[in-house]
Amino acid sequence: MPTMDRNRRQPTADEIVEINRTHLIDTPLRPADLLFMFGTREDVGLRADTAARLWREGLFRWSIVSGGVTPGSEQSKCTIIKAAMAAAGIPADLILEEHRAMNTGENVIFSLPIIDAALGLRNIRSVICLGNTWTARRYPMTLHRHWPEAEKMLLTVDSFATPRALWHTDVEFRRRVLHEWDKIEPYRARGFIAEWPAA
Repeated sequence: MPTMDRNRRQPTADEIVEINRTHLIDTPLRPADLLFMFGTREDVGLRADTAARLWREGLFRWSIVSGGVTPGSEQSKCTIIKAAMAAAGIPADLILEEHRAMNTGENVIFSLPIIDAALGLRNIRSVICLGNTWTARRYPMTLHRHWPEAEKMLLTVDSFATPRALWHTDVEFRRRVLHEWDKIEPYRARGFIAEWPAA
């Protein structure tokens, strides 16, 4: 069945329960060494405002923003998001930059050497992943594949009026969630992601 058709399918009741239980999760947050901001073109202001709230609450010491230039833009996602974070009150000199990544795997792979050079990976014991609701646990699963030593926490945001638990009732929210959910098992089989959280 073509991928596009699968993304537009009606999930079964069991699938909805499983996605809500295992995929669309946030974790309890504790003060972390690093906020990992995954690049996006969606809800940049909401993402930056959320990061600024976490900063004001003392929930991270450093941040990295990762994201390259996408078609139709002259600036990288990193440049755009970092500017929004700084405007929201996060000190710009505490935000590391990664400007090449075009997907979640590259976000991690390209960011780790930057984090290591600036801070030392061994000095980063905990990370909060901040990203889109529909991508959900794939952020920390990707990070865990390449950096198992660091503790991962997850916070996701979106601007849908539909409550998260009712994602399946909104055509676009449903399409985005299913598109990401359908990646989990193939990506795990290919070694792109690792199981997280631990069973």
